[in-house]
Amino acid sequence: MRLKDKVAIVTGAASGIGYEIAKTYLREGAKVVIADLNPDAATAAIKALDPSGGNTMAVAMDVANEEQVNAGVEAAAAKFGKIDILVSNAGIQIVAPIEDFEFAKWKKLLAIHLDGAFLTTRAAIRHMYKQGTGGSIIYMGSVHSKEASKLKAPYVTAKHGLEGLCKVIAKEGAAHGVRANVICPGFVRTPLVDKQIPEQAKELGISEADVIKNVMLKETVDGEFTTVQDVAEVALFFAGFESNALTGQSMVVSHGWFMQ
Repeated sequence: MRLKDKVAIVTGAASGIGYEIAKTYLREGAKVVIADLNPDAATAAIKALDPSGGNTMAVAMDVANEEQVNAGVEAAAAKFGKIDILVSNAGIQIVAPIEDFEFAKWKKLLAIHLDGAFLTTRAAIRHMYKQGTGGSIIYMGSVHSKEASKLKAPYVTAKHGLEGLCKVIAKEGAAHGVRANVICPGFVRTPLVDKQIPEQAKELGISEADVIKNVMLKETVDGEFTTVQDVAEVALFFAGFESNALTGQSMVVSHGWFMQ
């Protein structure tokens, strides 16, 4: 029960990596706020993870909407009395060559990844500072926080930006015991990645099998996808580490793709 009595907000938690992090945090004793753009999916996640509903709550949240973020965080604090952990996980992917990339889609992706990280951080950290008991802010980066890939200009830009935000929050939050770190997964077999496979096959003129083998997993040591469980265990490690000794850092979990 490494997170006993902690309160965590996880964005994009109705499915994929966010869902697995919520599940892991609940297992370790935390109370978890399932924040998601889709309120029905968030409610369904709670029914699956916590049938009694006593240790969870669902919050409808577009992370790029300032009012929704502030309202959701305030509702979580009102119900559980505090905020100890924020996992800024919500994200999308759009792939296209730069010459064809629509400006509206560029802005949408950056808004969700970067504006969302800023808005949720600002709302949560105000409570962490006021509480005086510290906290942990965890950003969902990517190997694309370190490396670039074709067809992903805004995604790579956003994921690099999260590392910069993390370092600033680590410096500002240190006096209050608030830590900030980034998880950098490789390719995880989620709906977000499944959607990319045919899109990249079309853009690159290769088969879907070749996208998986020669694009997504080419640089791994064993040709394996990272799992949602792999990422959730790193999220648990960051959330449970109680001192400023581990802050402003990024951890790559990718089967060896990009070795620091």
